[in-house]
This record gives sequence, structure tokens and C-alpha cells, in this order.
Amino acid sequence: MNTRAFTLSLVIAGIAMAMVYSYITSKEAEYKLKYGDKSVVVIAKQDIKELELIDDSKVTITEVPQKFVAPQALTDIKEIENTIATVPILQGEQITKPRVTYPGVKSGLSRQVSLGKRAVGVNVSASQAVSKLIKPGDRVDVMALLKYAGGRKDKMKVKTILQDVLVLSTGISMSNSIPLMGVKTPKEIKAMKLNTYTNFNTVSLEVDPYQAQKLMFLVTVGGAPIFLTLRNNDDKDIVRIKSTSLFDVLDEDAADAKSYFNSQNGGRK
Repeated sequence: MNTRAFTLSLVIAGIAMAMVYSYITSKEAEYKLKYGDKSVVVIAKQDIKELELIDDSKVTITEVPQKFVAPQALTDIKEIENTIATVPILQGEQITKPRVTYPGVKSGLSRQVSLGKRAVGVNVSASQAVSKLIKPGDRVDVMALLKYAGGRKDKMKVKTILQDVLVLSTGISMSNSIPLMGVKTPKEIKAMKLNTYTNFNTVSLEVDPYQAQKLMFLVTVGGAPIFLTLRNNDDKDIVRIKSTSLFDVLDEDAADAKSYFNSQNGGRK
């Protein structure tokens, strides 16, 4: 083995390594002078939806040059505990203070209600709410049994009162998967299992003020139970739907039924 050649190779390799190290060091110094020291920031590990609960499984820590640190960027994962996103946050984006908030008045159901609309809650059972398979964000029609004329069955009618109504919440499950006020801790929120949440007895609907009055009349003065029929979210057609009476259901037997009811009511129609 040529010891002299081997030694020369080592010297040349050492010089090359020194030159590379010197170059890297000079570049680091140049970038440091230009962009500043590296700072720790919190970034999103995945896309986070508006009003979605943020926890440590959805964020991580990384280092970025000071020049690229966003204003009011969070630097500690503990700072985002028990917060929700006020706007959509994309994977890799820095988490800043204006982008998160704590559950409160601003993150409650009122944030979900469109301008000019109202949220109205109605009691429902499984049979009234499509086996409780309705979810926030679904759209429904509202039907009710109308009783008048002294409660005569031949005068009762089922009528579609409202069409294409947005469901804002089912129980404490709201649109965008954020719970109503009163559910304060992440453990309680996670325990709801929003995708399969059916433990509710009320549904909040988004209606205009006049429609809200209609619903109030139905459930108070009229005492009529509200039935919800589920629509396809892309179906926006508002159609004229004729009311259904007992005679419509009986079809060809309607004449006999009319004769019976007339005889029971002294010939009165």
C-alpha cells in the first residue's frame, strides 16, 4: 500500500471538508444576518376546520427563521389547549392568536345563524326526526298535523309548513362540530362522538322571523308535533304541496267516509 498516497488523500479530503464547512458556516451566518435567528412556532399537522376543537394531536412544533415568524405566532403547544379555530387553518400553517379562541359567546350557536335568520328549537322523538339520523348541516322539510273544527277527524290535515330548512344543531351538537355552551372541556366534547351522536331530543332550525312565529304557534297553540323529513342538501326546489286529509288517504273509500262523518255531524259539512 502506498502510504504517501494515502496520507495525501487524507490531507486533500480534510481540506475539502474544511472548505465545505467554511462555506456552510458562512452561508449560515449570511442567512442568519438576513433572516434572523430560528424561532420555535406552533404549526398545524393537518387541516383544521373553522370552529374545530384544537388539541395536541393536530399541531406540532417547528423552527423557522425570525423573519418568517407570523405576527402573534404561538410558541408553545400548551397555549392552544381548550381552544377552537376561528378560521380554517391549513396543514403547515402557523397557529397565531387571532386564529384561535376559547369556547364562549362568540363561538356559540349564534355564530352559526345567518344574518336575518333566527334559530328555533323544537322537541323531536326518533319517529319525528328520521330515527335521529339528522345531523347539523342537513336540510329538512317541516310537517305538522293541523287540528281544527272542534277536532273533527274529517277536518284534520297534514301540511308541509316549511321547506328546505337548515338544521343548526341536534341537541348539543352544532354545525362545524362545535358544541353549545355548557360543554367546556375537551374530554366532554370528544365523548360526544359527533359522527354518531343521537342522544338528543331537540333540533334547532334556522328560519326567518315569520317562520319562527309559525313554528311557535304550531307547538304551543296548535299543540301539533313537528315532523322533519330529510332532504338532499343539493335539492333547493320549493314546490307547492297539497295538504293531505283523511279522505286523501282513503282514496276510493273517501265517499263512504264522508257519508259517515256527515251522518255523525247531523249533515254538517
